[in-house]
Amino acid sequence: MDNSKLKTQNSKLKKIGVLVSGRGSNLQALLDACAGGELAGLAEVALVISNHADVLALERAAKAGVRTLIMERASYESKFAQHMAWALALREAGIELVVTAGFDRIIDPQALCEFPGPVMNIHPSLLPAFGGGLHAVADALAYGVKVSGCTVHFTTIDDAVDAGPIIAQAAVPVLDDDDGEKLAARILAEEHRLLVQAVAWWCQGRIRVQERRVYVE
Repeated sequence: MDNSKLKTQNSKLKKIGVLVSGRGSNLQALLDACAGGELAGLAEVALVISNHADVLALERAAKAGVRTLIMERASYESKFAQHMAWALALREAGIELVVTAGFDRIIDPQALCEFPGPVMNIHPSLLPAFGGGLHAVADALAYGVKVSGCTVHFTTIDDAVDAGPIIAQAAVPVLDDDDGEKLAARILAEEHRLLVQAVAWWCQGRIRVQERRVYVE
């Protein structure tokens, strides 16, 4: 595995690009952290790309004064062309770290090679359990797990969907009266905390990747 893109690059304020598809609550956590929280003085969200128009995430970004792009499939001759356009837009914006947060598309591996810097993803399960789908919380409940949670991991061309090197995880107990909505809400709160923490570690140069293992120094 080529881990060169996973290393922190040296500059004062890291430029983060966020790919979104929906309401953008994890994006909001990053925006708040950059404005006056754990990422203040470390990073800025410099670009938000959505593959859908009229989603709340775009409103959140605009309210924070962040540049947004709507890059829908219908605007491109092929899925690959769309994905390469994402990569080009991120590069042109000088993005150093890409975060996929509630992003509902699997990035083409060849296009992923053209992304600037590493790509982090947040997933609502304790990977490798219940990866690769959009219904992780419901699947975990249906399986009868007693503990669920969330995972922040790198996305690489060498790994399957939701199977990149794990940066951080947070466990969330499953309660007897949980339904999908209740459990998802508690997991989401942990997602907000964990994603900001993982991005902060990367910005601080504390992340080291050896084969599949991620070390925080």
